[in-house]
Amino acid sequence: MLDRKTALLGLIASLTIISAIIAQQPRTVDAKILSTAGTAKDALPGTWLTYGHSESEQRYSQLKQIDETNVGKLGLAWSAPLPAAPGGRGGTEGTPLMWNNTIYQTMDNSIVYALDARTGEQKWMYNANIDPATPRHMCCGTHNRGLALSEGKLILAANDARLIALDALTGKELWQSKVADINQYYSMTIAPRIAGDKVVIGVGGGEYFIRGFFAAYNLKDGSLAWKFHTVPPKPGEPFEDKAQEEAAKTWTGDWAKYGGGGPVWDGLVYDPDTNLVIAGTGNAEPWPQEMRGIPKSEWGKWDNLYTCSIVAVDAKTGKLKWYYQTVPTDSWDFDSVGGLIMADIQIDGKTRKVIMQAPKSGVFYILDRTNGQFISAAPFVPVNWVTGFDKTKNGRPIINQDAYYDQTNSVVIYPGGGGAHNWAPMSFNPNTGLVYLPYSAGSYTFNAAAAPDPNAGGGAHGLGRGGQDKRTTPMPIWGPQNVGRSGLQARDPKTNEIKWVKPGRGGSTGGGTMTTASNLLFQVAGTTLYAYKADTGDELLALPFNLPGGAPPITYEVDGTQYIGFATGTQFLAMKVGGTAKMPEAPPGGFGRGRGAGKGAPPPPPPADTGKELHGQDKQ
Repeated sequence: MLDRKTALLGLIASLTIISAIIAQQPRTVDAKILSTAGTAKDALPGTWLTYGHSESEQRYSQLKQIDETNVGKLGLAWSAPLPAAPGGRGGTEGTPLMWNNTIYQTMDNSIVYALDARTGEQKWMYNANIDPATPRHMCCGTHNRGLALSEGKLILAANDARLIALDALTGKELWQSKVADINQYYSMTIAPRIAGDKVVIGVGGGEYFIRGFFAAYNLKDGSLAWKFHTVPPKPGEPFEDKAQEEAAKTWTGDWAKYGGGGPVWDGLVYDPDTNLVIAGTGNAEPWPQEMRGIPKSEWGKWDNLYTCSIVAVDAKTGKLKWYYQTVPTDSWDFDSVGGLIMADIQIDGKTRKVIMQAPKSGVFYILDRTNGQFISAAPFVPVNWVTGFDKTKNGRPIINQDAYYDQTNSVVIYPGGGGAHNWAPMSFNPNTGLVYLPYSAGSYTFNAAAAPDPNAGGGAHGLGRGGQDKRTTPMPIWGPQNVGRSGLQARDPKTNEIKWVKPGRGGSTGGGTMTTASNLLFQVAGTTLYAYKADTGDELLALPFNLPGGAPPITYEVDGTQYIGFATGTQFLAMKVGGTAKMPEAPPGGFGRGRGAGKGAPPPPPPADTGKELHGQDKQ
């Protein structure tokens, strides 16, 4: 009897220990968990599981602990060093993820850090050891915008066009796939997205001789599931599908020697409601139409699909479902790769499932995401390349014919060369019904240079910088005139109009925005963290953090405390109400120019050996 009782007690004790161990295990993130992330039904509240916080990419958090009454008391809770890889610029554009009380942050040159979300202590670090040729084969720096998380895996899009899966708990490499060849000027800076049991990515390299695409890989083993090309194959080569055959009808001449362009280096979403992957595509190459084989008598008549478009494909097969071209026959580098936001909005008395984008062109586009139907489009900065939108042709932009140029005719175009909205994320608050958009305004003079040599390597754009506009009559400017050179604006998508604007606050390549259920809007701009009332734009906080290269902010909760967190060029900063840690000091001599550790600041040290295993040797 005693033996039975002892055995029973032992069994109960063992089960108790097993239950405790199971209880301590983090809840696995899967497609079902991701479908609720960031919503009122969030299965893991307080986390930040995807690039845009939710699959709708609204960057809206349900957390309310930080509100209008206490946001002014935000202070530094902790900071953690983020050393750059040797040769890196020491900056970041990466949105962090937070799961299992761990911050996952990417840095330039495809470095990943896992930090304790309570203290900033480093748990592990991964260095992808990118191909040494990578920096000179990328137009704009070895940036990395973030990670994807599902099934215990972190997915990294390495700059040298490798897709890499890591164990989220240990940082151990699980698989990697070669997406494209960096030596053919393909690269990746995008944050991957999860679409069910697949991970979707897009390639950069649009300033070089590439044929753009985005693709899906099986999450289990990294095998290719499908690929959608944004530019048709060279004339005479077989078409992959009907969509490519149709696209080929919109190109003419000897364009293919330059690849065509059409990169997908940022905007990308998965819509579980329709099982669509929706991507924004980049500009055609080279920029001047004449260098794409279009004679002057036919300028504007060849759309060059699917460049500068919003493209929707079946998430299971990669087959085209619909597209909308934001800038037909683009000649001004108006990539349509700005961040995409999905929402259900009442427009003209009817609930519409919309997708919204504010790309480099300076126009805010709203489409029905189920079928690509045009709803509205309006400039958010001064523009002159477009004069309106033809609703009888599904909102086709009406191009200003005076905006075209060649080697003998320069033209001043609004917006400017960097675009009106670049990679800095916008956000949407369903309570206020407003979209929060960082922007830049200005102009740029376009003039075609000599045609580039496709055998010489380097850029393909064929743009002559500078020059004078030789027109005697200036082109009319369309759009808001009160926005200054840069700033932050709140737009009402019901009317596609500005609700309020903060000129001079941030810009199209700043840290971007994030909003919460407590009527707050956060923005990282320059070297300052701002907080505003989301409905009115009243400023509630301006907290300098004295470090260059502020990346997009997130909010998360650990042990009942809400934090605001973001990376800078050299450190990760976590803020909380009542934080008392000492803020970083500005480097001697200031920041200089650019996003790195500026002039007068010592370069960041290379990643140190912390005793944790460094993974990521190139196995290709």
